[in-house]
Parts: sequence; C-alpha cells; structure tokens
Amino acid sequence: MMNCLNSWKPGAAMIAVNFAFAVANILFKMVLNRGVNQLVLTTYRQSISAIFLVPIGCGMERKSYKKLTAFTFCALFFSGLIGGALTLNLFLIGLKYTSTSFACAFINIVPINTFLLALLFRQERINMKCKSGKAKVLGTLICLIGAIVLTLYKGKPLTNNASSQGVEAHHNTKSWVLGSLFLFAGSLSWSSWFIIQGRVGSDYPYQYSSTSIMSFFGAIQSATFCFIIDRNKSIWRLKGSLEIWTIIYSGIVGSSICYVVMSWCVKQKGPVFTSTFSPFIQIFAIVLDVSILHEQIHIGSILGSILVIVGLYVLLWGKSKEVQVCKTAPTPNKDAQTVLPVTNTPSRT
Repeated sequence: MMNCLNSWKPGAAMIAVNFAFAVANILFKMVLNRGVNQLVLTTYRQSISAIFLVPIGCGMERKSYKKLTAFTFCALFFSGLIGGALTLNLFLIGLKYTSTSFACAFINIVPINTFLLALLFRQERINMKCKSGKAKVLGTLICLIGAIVLTLYKGKPLTNNASSQGVEAHHNTKSWVLGSLFLFAGSLSWSSWFIIQGRVGSDYPYQYSSTSIMSFFGAIQSATFCFIIDRNKSIWRLKGSLEIWTIIYSGIVGSSICYVVMSWCVKQKGPVFTSTFSPFIQIFAIVLDVSILHEQIHIGSILGSILVIVGLYVLLWGKSKEVQVCKTAPTPNKDAQTVLPVTNTPSRT
C-alpha cells in the first residue's frame, strides 16, 4: 500500500504543479494586457522566490552550502539564466502576442525537446530494432508536426464570445506567428533547464537551497536585461493590487514551491518523466482562459495540440516499454545491457 502511494506521489505532485502554473499564466496574461513589462515581472517574481526560499533552505538544509562546489555554483548560475530569466521572458513575450491556452499548448513540446536534448547528451538511447525505439521516434515526429500546425495554422474560432472580439483584434496573423516563435524558443529553453537540473540534482540534492540560488541568479539576470533594454524607472512601479498579488503568487508558488517540486520529481523519476505532465497545463488553462479572460479557442490550436499530445504519449509508451525490457532482461555482464534508459535512474540524471 505504501509503495503504491509512493509511486503515485511524483505524478500527483506534477498535476498540482501544472494547475498552479496555469493559474499563474492567467494572472500574467491579465497584467500583461495592462501594459506591465515582462522583464519587470520576471525580476520581481524571481526576487520573491529567492527571499521566500533562503530562510527555508538555511533552516532545513544547513549543511548544503558547505557542499556547494564551484562546478555546482556555475551550474546553478546557468540554471537561473536558462530556467529563470530566459525561459520566463521568452514565454511572457509569446504570451503577450497570443492567448493563454495557445501559449500553454507550446509547453506540450517541452518533453519532446527534452527527449531530443537527452539524446544529444547521451542521457537517452534509441534502439530501432525494438518497438520502444520506433515508438519514441514516431512520437517525436508527430509532436514536431503538431508544433508546425500550431505555429502556421490558426483556423476558425470554436468559441463565439462577444467579449472576446476586442481581444482577438490584437492577435493578428503576424503577431500570432511572432508569438509562436518566442513560445517555441521558450519551450526549448525550458527543456534545457530540465537537462541541467538533472545534473544539478545528482551533484547537489538540496531542492530548497538550489532553487533559492537559482532564483537569486535569475532575478539579477532579469534586472540586468531590463536595465539594458529599458532604463525608464517608471516601469518598476506597480500600479494596482492585481499586479502585486500576481507577483507574490508567481514568486512564492510559481517559482518557489513549483520549482522545488519539479526538482524533486526530476531527482526521483528523471527529466523526461517530469516534463511529460505538461499537457495538464493546457487543459487547466483552456478552462480558465474561456471562463475568465473570454479568449477564443481556434481549430488550429486544438488540432496542433491533439497531434502534440498524441505524439507525446506515443513517446511515453515507448519509454515505458523500454523500462519493462530493461527490468526483465538478464544482466550477467555489462555487455549484455543493450538498452539503458539513463533518465529513469535518478542518480544518473
């Protein structure tokens, strides 16, 4: 009974994380529509995350800072740059030009990008002689086709909300494609974070301390980008309670608790498993998007999302079959191990 509950913990945790991300995305879309700068949002969000986690890390992981090596410190710097400053800003720019549900559809591409990067860094292997290897290749191709459909085909709206016509006027074809490119770049950046975090988690298994350091670096990097691009001090002034509560929620929940939980899941199950729950963000976002923001849902978004999700779970099926083969295969010596899914071994990710 306890083993069954423990096996469900990572999956349940990732579903909760994705719901929290969907709420944060809705709030971000609302404040972006009010003209708040995305770099300012990222800086405040990462700063609150660092302030929230530092005392927790010091209290629960006192010995962790003594084990912080120069290599881990540099890895956390790049983790903050890629997973904090770069990913958040690219995603927020894409969200500004599109809608919340459409932006969340691109998060579904994260597992495929993670898988391809894991192949590049030899954290994943493909054996084309078995069904699992063919399934992983097929799933990747289907997801890539879905990403192309999402970017290039918008289609007719499936909803007919009168209040959404004003919002729709801002989403012309040019801005939609431009936003898609930023969203794709953001998903690629987030996939890179999963790979880096897999290595950080094995060398420095302290979720609170590593996330606080990463958030600290992300805040400094975002502030630096903001001062370089726009030196107008007035953009740092928050004008309403919605902006304040959005930053507090996204900092404490989105960048603190959620990243700690994701780091734990990467350590337990690997980066590919952790990223495969990303379609739940879109499911939650569609419900919130239509009911709160009254955004229109287009047929291109639904068609592309279906292709991406189908490809994603074909890939996931291939990985599950690969794990079963590895568990049942005899291993008298190292040469007998022909397939080794490294990402499912926490100590190797």
